[in-house]
Amino acid sequence: MKKSHVIELEPKARILERAKKYVESVESFLDDGDQGVALLLRAMKHADRDLKREIMFVLGTFAKEEFAWPLYDLMTDPLELPEVRNDAAIQLSVIGPFLKEPQPLIDRLLKEANSSDVERRLHATFALGWKENCQAAIPLIERLYDGDVQVQQTAVNALCNLKDDRILDLLLDRLEHGPLEQKRTILFNLWRFDSKGERVKEVYLKYLEHENSDIRFNALVCLGPITGSRDYIEVYRKCLKDKDGRTRELALKRLAEETESADLTSFRPEIEAFLNDPDMNIKKLALEILRKDR
Repeated sequence: MKKSHVIELEPKARILERAKKYVESVESFLDDGDQGVALLLRAMKHADRDLKREIMFVLGTFAKEEFAWPLYDLMTDPLELPEVRNDAAIQLSVIGPFLKEPQPLIDRLLKEANSSDVERRLHATFALGWKENCQAAIPLIERLYDGDVQVQQTAVNALCNLKDDRILDLLLDRLEHGPLEQKRTILFNLWRFDSKGERVKEVYLKYLEHENSDIRFNALVCLGPITGSRDYIEVYRKCLKDKDGRTRELALKRLAEETESADLTSFRPEIEAFLNDPDMNIKKLALEILRKDR
């Protein structure tokens, strides 16, 4: 990037105008080099939430080293909007793996993760979750037992972002013994362990039998993207009998995906039975499937 200087007394309106041009045309930002970086950093102080988010994306993509500490300052600023602090935490987790010397930032984030302030713990916990940030593993595990439910859930996300298969066993233990909301968060993150795909499928199949209707539904939602409906037709047929309407409807939709290539004859009576289902959405869906088979 070529070097230049930003005029210190440039009016706020002019700074924001130029910042908007930069986020609309990254080429112009790159052409202006260090001047563009300096101006966007200044614009962050005056921009609204939407513009700040766009600036974060540009700087996080093209100026990671220069932007790391300003992001940290945004994340920890108690006067900043909660949404902006959250955006900053997310962006830190994105640029973390690319920093040449991340250790000072990691040290500060680890300290923040132990703060007595819930919001500071929450944002720092998320920010620590980047690939191969092994130093964060134990502190993040500790946050699984945090007194705040949101921090616990964020710790699950952050641990999964580490991309460390050794963490899977720990999460499965928490899936078995943790609180309900943490169970749901873990279910929605297990797909990240793609190298353990078969084991993850087994977990989802197991939790289709869970006593809690939300857990059963979540397990069915998560099973779909990592499997083919055709391979699990009998599983979906069994889910058609679930007490929860959401699960019945989703199972019926998954079966409907196969109606063009699969023979409906074997389970047509089951679909016809849904014409009397108490859930109107399921009735409509059953009727659509039966019409499709004519």
